[in-house]
Amino acid sequence: MALNIRENVPLAPLTTFEIGGPAQYIVEVKNEAEILEALAYTKEKGLKMTILAGGSNVLIPDGGMQGLVIRIGEGEHSINGVTVSAEAGCNLLGLINAAAEKDLGGWEKLAGIPGSIGGAARGNAGAFGPEIKDFVRNVRAINIVSGEARDFSNAECDFSYRHSYFKDHPEWVITGVTVELLQTDPQTSKRLAEETIAEREKRHLQNVRAAGSFFMNPTAPQNIIDMFESEKGVKARGGRVPAGWLIEKAGLKGHRVGDAIASEQHPNYIVNTGNATAHDVRNLAQVIKLDVAAQFGVELQEEAAMM
Repeated sequence: MALNIRENVPLAPLTTFEIGGPAQYIVEVKNEAEILEALAYTKEKGLKMTILAGGSNVLIPDGGMQGLVIRIGEGEHSINGVTVSAEAGCNLLGLINAAAEKDLGGWEKLAGIPGSIGGAARGNAGAFGPEIKDFVRNVRAINIVSGEARDFSNAECDFSYRHSYFKDHPEWVITGVTVELLQTDPQTSKRLAEETIAEREKRHLQNVRAAGSFFMNPTAPQNIIDMFESEKGVKARGGRVPAGWLIEKAGLKGHRVGDAIASEQHPNYIVNTGNATAHDVRNLAQVIKLDVAAQFGVELQEEAAMM
């Protein structure tokens, strides 16, 4: 294809935070061939390269992004038996709904997680127990240095809590994901997805200008785990406690820096309430991290990518 390179394009509207400056250059691609062409362009022109997909878990700097932003747009998918193969930019909820129409499911608790399936695989997105790793058969990726393309098995993806091989090796860019699902009744699958989204709306914020959960749920000392389990009446998963619970216990629910606020409804959501800047968000995140560490001896780590 002939690349449609655009210059000085605002990036804030392309993210759920709606924060950040412009891209020096940007191009939208949908499949592996187009991604390779865009990468070749960056090498030819000597440009820095940044990958952007659904924009749901990212904070763009106020000054924008230099070089070429390669935005992976909505791609195509195919269904064969119990497997769904999707290009990286495919919307996760859209795939869950499309699979349900073909009597495939099992991953309905992932419904409502914003963003693309490529982003979900890179961050091993999860909700209410299941994670994308539970369904991935393989991940297709290309190496931006060598141009090599290869398929990674589930084991080779090195999945763990909000982690994958691709987070540790950013030279590999995900271009496609194949998942293996279960035979299901489409009405049941639709109902489960709707119930999951309804539960997310009760627990989390929907349709707000945020990056989703800003911090990962941290591992915690036993005394903090005991405090959480006693207070909430549920068991901690994997030695981790909810970041939002810690933020609230630290007295930071509703804390504000500029137009960025730790949500009153779900304090692990940092919300852009007006004209928040990336500087506001970073400062608020730093306040939260320092206070939680001081009060509970727990280090919070960002789940949102700080570009």
